[in-house]
Amino acid sequence: MIGNLDLYRIFNIVSQNKSFSKAAQELYMTQSAVSQAISKLEKELEILLFYRTSRGVVLTNEGKLLNEHINSALGIINVAEDKILEFKTLKTGELRIGVGDTISRYFLLPYLEKFHKRYPEIKLNILNGTTTEICDFIKSGKADMGICNLPVHDEHLQVIPCKEIQDVFVCGEQYKKITEKPIRLEYLMEMPLIFLEKKSNSRMFVENFFTKRGFHISPVFELGSYDLVLEFAKINLGISCVIKEFSRHYLERGDVYEIKLEEEIPKRSIGICYLKNIPLSRAAKKFVERINNV
Repeated sequence: MIGNLDLYRIFNIVSQNKSFSKAAQELYMTQSAVSQAISKLEKELEILLFYRTSRGVVLTNEGKLLNEHINSALGIINVAEDKILEFKTLKTGELRIGVGDTISRYFLLPYLEKFHKRYPEIKLNILNGTTTEICDFIKSGKADMGICNLPVHDEHLQVIPCKEIQDVFVCGEQYKKITEKPIRLEYLMEMPLIFLEKKSNSRMFVENFFTKRGFHISPVFELGSYDLVLEFAKINLGISCVIKEFSRHYLERGDVYEIKLEEEIPKRSIGICYLKNIPLSRAAKKFVERINNV
């Protein structure tokens, strides 16, 4: 196979124009350079491609056969170049994001909406899971990136914090009196507590905070839905552990009330995770940039 694709491109243009001079004009080359290119191709292939006449050039039988294949090959190359351009300009492609229900609803949705409006041709594929499952999605190639509750400790993943959050306890009207001043952790442990299920990173972070201080958490309810955690507190079924930033509507409407602790739970973050040694796709990179630039 001849390594120089340019010779085939020149051959194709000469074939279309049936003239070295017209091909030279289209290619912005001299007629001599076009003629030399065709002579070089004929020499390498050891065949005559054109009959030279006073009116221009005419393809030989061998030239006609080669031209059929060159037209097909260049057509495929042009399609490939167009597809690459579409990927570069985000006119095609797919963005696969691993994320949990809570972060998806209370953090990710506005970014997805804006990204889809800006790049409607990009297919969005959302994979739901816990933080551990999301990390597995990324490492197995099922997701380009994930948005998780931090901390995440995995040597294979790049982790970028993108939003600081605060774990707090909230209650309904029946328990409102205990919100008047900060309460001791010991007093909180005597309350009917409502938590997310143990497998959630949020639950593990808060539980670790209490364990280090000698307390063992025994919730009266362990729920799989963040909305249910808030709703249970709202109807006075207990004291719920929630993320303050994701509960603002409930707090602002007075559906629930924040309970102040004498020792606050440390703030933490949610963050973007992706494989360290594999470059992000153009769509994923653009999405990460949009989150970090807010």
